[in-house]
Amino acid sequence: MFERLRKRLAGAAIALAIIAATIAAAAAYEGGPIANGGTIAGVVLYGGTPPPLKRLEISKDRDVCGAHPLYDQSLVVAPDGGIANAVVTLPDIKRGEPMTPLKGVTLDQKGCEYEPHLLAFPAGSTIKIVNSDGILHSIHTESTINPVVDMAQPGFKKMISVTVRKPEAIKVTCDAHNWMEGWWYATANPYYAVTDAHGRFSIRNVPPGTYTIEVWQEKLGTAREEVVVPADGVANVKFTLKPR
Repeated sequence: MFERLRKRLAGAAIALAIIAATIAAAAAYEGGPIANGGTIAGVVLYGGTPPPLKRLEISKDRDVCGAHPLYDQSLVVAPDGGIANAVVTLPDIKRGEPMTPLKGVTLDQKGCEYEPHLLAFPAGSTIKIVNSDGILHSIHTESTINPVVDMAQPGFKKMISVTVRKPEAIKVTCDAHNWMEGWWYATANPYYAVTDAHGRFSIRNVPPGTYTIEVWQEKLGTAREEVVVPADGVANVKFTLKPR
């Protein structure tokens, strides 16, 4: 029992250290003009046989939630091995494009699932949470450094707004429908991308230099590589994430 507790405390300490480093990086970031910016292009692949999508069991509001089959979106792998909805960032970049929070980020609750499953945006952005279903939903976030969101959204309340001010990966669930899960990923700088259905991504107008590039996926965790971005050129990166 004590060994299990020790491991949990060690894990929590590591998580807090990562969060502190991310916040410090965000505070140190400076925006300004860029000369001869380059592009990082790459792909995130699954290191194994692509797993099949798991169909979710609908236990409530079947007339709305069961209108079409729903599937677990926590790990979506294409037949070619590409992983969708992985977030790619440059956590240690110190200077580049200005950091501009977004106001048009939208999360829709449609058919009792989140669209999109994952949202990535610069910290400080405001999310518009839409209820397209016309039934009761209840937004509940699991965060460490941002305030927890825990609010009901009845069918007549078509939209509510939430501002995420600090960098963090935040899990989003619905207290009214326990199968609904999604993620908000607030970044520390404007250099980020979300992989497409085939695991591809690109990050443009990066100042020439050497950086740490990081990929995060909700079930497979985090991986990092070093990347050298040439002036007016393209740096190619490939990640392979293996099941835990």
